[in-house]
Amino acid sequence: MKQALPNAKHAPPAIRVNEFHFSYKSVDAVRGISFEVGHGELFGLIGPDGAGKTTTFRALATLFPVAEGSLQLAGLDVATEFRDLRKRIGYMPQRFSIYPDLTVRENLLFFASLFGVPEKERTERLRSLFAFSNLEPFKNRLAGNLSGGMKQKLALSCTLIHEPEILILDEPTTGVDPVSREEFWHILHKLKQDGVTILVSTPYMDEADLCDRVAIMNRGRILAIDRPAHLLSLFPGLLYEIETRSPVALAKRLRTLPAITEVHTFGDRVHFTAREAVPESDVRAQTLTVTGEDEVLKTVPPSLEDVFIYLMREQHEEA
Repeated sequence: MKQALPNAKHAPPAIRVNEFHFSYKSVDAVRGISFEVGHGELFGLIGPDGAGKTTTFRALATLFPVAEGSLQLAGLDVATEFRDLRKRIGYMPQRFSIYPDLTVRENLLFFASLFGVPEKERTERLRSLFAFSNLEPFKNRLAGNLSGGMKQKLALSCTLIHEPEILILDEPTTGVDPVSREEFWHILHKLKQDGVTILVSTPYMDEADLCDRVAIMNRGRILAIDRPAHLLSLFPGLLYEIETRSPVALAKRLRTLPAITEVHTFGDRVHFTAREAVPESDVRAQTLTVTGEDEVLKTVPPSLEDVFIYLMREQHEEA
């Protein structure tokens, strides 16, 4: 499944999105986004439901017409060269694209036939896909009887049956258990090592750290693009954390302090931000009022989730 990488000096990017707009009647789902994905790159599109990720992916997979802007994959234009393009990409939608009443092996053979894989090559491709997905012990099991993680790996295997050079994966780990999520990302990194270009979307901020670069998207716009570690530098000011048994009540009290700009709860923790150092005595007074205890206050480095919340607030204020 090793892919030959083109000469980086002369080849266009594997994926190029330029000023892409898309509307559903009066609703602007995507509002003039632009980004590029290099050959052999694992690029993540991160954002909540309704951000415009699925619309963008469906357009890249040649399922939607491109009326405004331009989309190119492998040097081919989505609007005019979609027939040639479909042979070179693999698209895995949000919902499992497998047939529950067929076995694992039958699903793979069906997609091999659908993509025109020569019969003499099918046995070897199934062997290779079984090896990397660990599905061989289950090859005769009905797909409908597989666990969520196994269905996910089968759907990816069906997407890979024709050996595409570009993968488009729309929230492939949503609703899957943490162990299966980890296994799936391990598979993606193996594919990247083989030279496959991967564009993946996810609502999980922790998965952004597993990508080479990330675009943060919300309300149809891209708010920032960079390596995950570099995106953390966008967070302004200081970030504090308090672990408490009453996070909601404490967050409400902290919002009354004028020095604090933003307050959010994460489980049993409260994160709050300030442009400059907040008097610790003021914070302790609020925690004593709410919990009756002197909670531990500490400064913490921002996470991508903190950066995302900050960027969303900035976007809302600009709007």
